[in-house]
Order: sequence, then C-alpha cells, then structure tokens
Amino acid sequence: MTPLSVSPRWLHDHLNDDHLVVVDATNHLPVPTDGPYVPESGAQTYRAEHIPGALFADLLGDFADPAAAEPWTAPDHERFAAAAGALGIGDGATVVVYDQHDGFWATRFWWHLRYEGFDQVTVLDGGLPAWKAAGFEVTDVVPEPTPRTFTGTRRPGLIRSTDEVAANLDDEGTVLVNVLDEATYRGEVDTYARRGHIPGSINLPVFTLRDPATGALRPVEELRAEFENAGLLDTDKRVVTYCGGGIAATGVAHALALAGRDDVAIYDGSMTAWAGNPELPLVTGESPR
Repeated sequence: MTPLSVSPRWLHDHLNDDHLVVVDATNHLPVPTDGPYVPESGAQTYRAEHIPGALFADLLGDFADPAAAEPWTAPDHERFAAAAGALGIGDGATVVVYDQHDGFWATRFWWHLRYEGFDQVTVLDGGLPAWKAAGFEVTDVVPEPTPRTFTGTRRPGLIRSTDEVAANLDDEGTVLVNVLDEATYRGEVDTYARRGHIPGSINLPVFTLRDPATGALRPVEELRAEFENAGLLDTDKRVVTYCGGGIAATGVAHALALAGRDDVAIYDGSMTAWAGNPELPLVTGESPR
C-alpha cells in the first residue's frame, strides 16, 4: 500500500526506482495590489530547478478544463487520463508529487489522481523546500517521460459542484469546511469580491495544519485530535472542503486522509464560483461550531 506522505529522505533513497514517477505540480498565485488574482504556471521555475528526474504537471493547462470559467477546474476524465499517461502516470507506476511552495498544489494533484481512480500516489512532506533543506540536490535537466496507460475509474463522491453545495445547505448529514484564514472566513477581508462564507460552514484554516518553521505537516495524532474536536471524523457525516479556488481545500482533505478519513469531497469551484454568483448567500461572523 502506498503511504499518503513521504519524507525527503525516503524519496532520496527511492529516487531511482523503476516504477517511481516524481511530479512537480507547482503553480504561482501572486497577490495583486488591486483587481483579481492571476494564477501562473510553475513551468518556468520548474525548468530552473527541480528534484532530479521530476516531471512537470500543468494544473492550469493539461489537467484543467479549458472551457471552464474558473482556473484549475477538473477536466473530463479522458483529458485527464491522456495527460497523466503522457507523463508516465498509469498502470504499474507509483507517483510522488510535490510543489515549490506550501504543499497545496501537490495535494491538489494528489486529490485529482484519486478522484480519477488512481491510488498509487503520495505527497512529499514539505515539498521542494524540505528537499533542499535536507541537503539533496536539484537540477535543471528536464527528463523525457515514459508514457503509460492510465486506466482509473472516477470517484464522483470526491467532488462537489456549486449546484450540489447549494442544494445541500440544510443537510445535517454534511459538514462544509472553509479552510481559508479566519479573517477571510469571517468576512473581514474582501478577497473574492463579496465578503463572508457559505452558510453553515465551519472554519478550519489549512495553514494551521503545518509547522511554520519546516512546512511539514504537524504530527498526525495532533491533527486527528483537532479533526475529532471539529466533528470531521464522524463517519455518519459527509465532509466537503472549500477554499478560494479548490486548491488549499485539498490540503485539509489530505490531512484528513492521514487521520483515517479518505472520503472527503472537494468543492471544485469554491469561493471563486460561489461569490461570483450574486444570487448565492454569504454570511459573516463566527463559525457555527
């Protein structure tokens, strides 16, 4: 069974395994001084330096729906399978995914592979910063992938649309989790053109799950206790996470999987889609829990 997270030392020791496919899934999200954010591909910084043998997954391009209004929207299964297979992700492969930042681009690709039915995927804890801090080399040599056939079957339970979230706002069997910072959740920051959060959702900021000094996840037992306190390990309830654009939400889903809850769904459009529709409700203030 593939672990959900591996250390830089583990990856270094297994880097030359024939079945291993290492993937850099970085995007960049510069914070604008005014106007909406404009996401950028991480391809250029990947080419400048990456873990030896790592390939680049373009979450804004090959692995996104080109017709969608929001960036990073999950494409149809055929598009995803073709892009994954071209990178060498498929039957017989084990994938280690990382990014150059806080790990949430990596967990997005981890979630997306699982959504498409591929389980042999793990996340490099701490990403490229942790790899470099451990003293391991980086390179600018871009390798050629060895294509494989991707044969996964989608798991519809791991994703939610705007319509599905809106239709279930009063569902007591669902816990909707906003993973943004508290100020944004409470509506004190005008981040997505409208202030506040989706009615009924609780707040669990994703950045609190990591050690700020190392970028690595806090001990799983600590996280499990926090999730238990929030009611997120109650298997009688469905858990749906959301954020700004469906990226950071996967960080909480990954941490919950480490704590034993691997059925968490992602609201793919998140606040970009929700706040973009003035007919959908938003509330401000404290978390209901």
